Amino acid sequence: MPHVPLLTLSLTIATLYGALFHLLRGRTLQELLIYWVAAVAGFAGGQLLASALSWPDVLIGELHLVAASLASWLFLAFAERLKP
Repeated sequence: MPHVPLLTLSLTIATLYGALFHLLRGRTLQELLIYWVAAVAGFAGGQLLASALSWPDVLIGELHLVAASLASWLFLAFAERLKP
């Protein structure tokens, strides 16, 4: 079970990634929501995968920062490609 500080830090970082991506590539509020969801889903997926496979990574407590960040940016790129 994730701890509240880990969850808070993860959501904060993923939100910053989504906002930065929207600042660079987005135009509408709908895109901001899509990018935020993609960033959070990617960050969570990367964290879960890195934890399950015990990947060596830059750790902040239990947070696998590199794997989670990479997955988040991959999800953001995928969301950008799906945009009409």
